[in-house]
Amino acid sequence: MSSFVTGVTLDSFDQLPAHTRRCRFWVLDPGVDAPSSDSLDLEFENEAWLSMIMLEWGSCGQMLSTGGESIGCALYAPPGVVPRASAFPTSPVSADAVLLTTLRVESEVDREDHSAALMQAVVADLVNRGVRALEAFGIRKTADDAKTGPTATSQLTCSDTVCMIDADFLEKMGFDVVAPHHRYPRLRLELDRDHGWKQDVESALERLLLAASLTMVDIEHKDPVGVG
Repeated sequence: MSSFVTGVTLDSFDQLPAHTRRCRFWVLDPGVDAPSSDSLDLEFENEAWLSMIMLEWGSCGQMLSTGGESIGCALYAPPGVVPRASAFPTSPVSADAVLLTTLRVESEVDREDHSAALMQAVVADLVNRGVRALEAFGIRKTADDAKTGPTATSQLTCSDTVCMIDADFLEKMGFDVVAPHHRYPRLRLELDRDHGWKQDVESALERLLLAASLTMVDIEHKDPVGVG
């Protein structure tokens, strides 16, 4: 069954995976993310947050769909508009980087290939927009974390183990650790070095699509020459 990666738009919020639409982890200020916030309409808070970013900054998400159903997404934004970005021991995010907050696939089928496809779409978008680097706060999971299960579904409560990206996966995707930490390392992917993104974005995408047997749509293919 073919899968598609499309850019998140103002009209496609309700197509995002259920957990992402209600996730409080990145959207709410951790200083006020207390039991009282349970009364908040989390879907409204997330939609308003993403709408603000898209209106003021531009594209900030990629969505993976298969069989007409959304099964994964990636979200990214300038760190200054991400409330939790300053709360980690490895903060702050570098001034020239965009922060990757979310990369999740809610299916065990071809999980790694789907995750890689989402990452490729994020990189293609940011390279075309002249962004110099992508950073993320990864998580080093323990044996106890594994007890929560490998899949973060809409039924799971938001937490670092559920809502953060595994640091090992980020390293597989070419990220380097720039701020080490036993639990929350900060990692960075240069978008104008190695990887071939700057010189040949389309070729890189085609190689991944061939390996993953995915079809990607709604990604702008612009000439990357001159990207800083």
